[in-house]
Amino acid sequence: MDTPRWVSWWYRGAAIYGLILLLPQYLAAPPAGAAVPHYGFIGTACAFQLAFWVIGGDPTRYRALMPVSVVEKLAFGVPVAILYARGAVPALVLGFGLIDLLLGAGFLLAWRVTAPRRT
Repeated sequence: MDTPRWVSWWYRGAAIYGLILLLPQYLAAPPAGAAVPHYGFIGTACAFQLAFWVIGGDPTRYRALMPVSVVEKLAFGVPVAILYARGAVPALVLGFGLIDLLLGAGFLLAWRVTAPRRT
């Protein structure tokens, strides 16, 4: 079974979206008292966007990384949802968290429809 074409588009689209959102944050002033963790977060998140790009280039070959990509999306989306419920983050941040959860759901579906690589 061939991997559906949308899987590549989903991963590559997520990579582009993520880099568009993340890279400008290097130019913004960091939150008070969080200069190093802030830039560390951005760098790590950007590295994952590059991993999404690689997965999108050959989903069958990199299928084993797909569950890891789901975890990456849950790692932001779930805490943001909890923080929003507690009144600790604004609705705008929740919106970005929900987008990550949607992307993560797509990654999970992509993993399910991508056949394991034959050796």
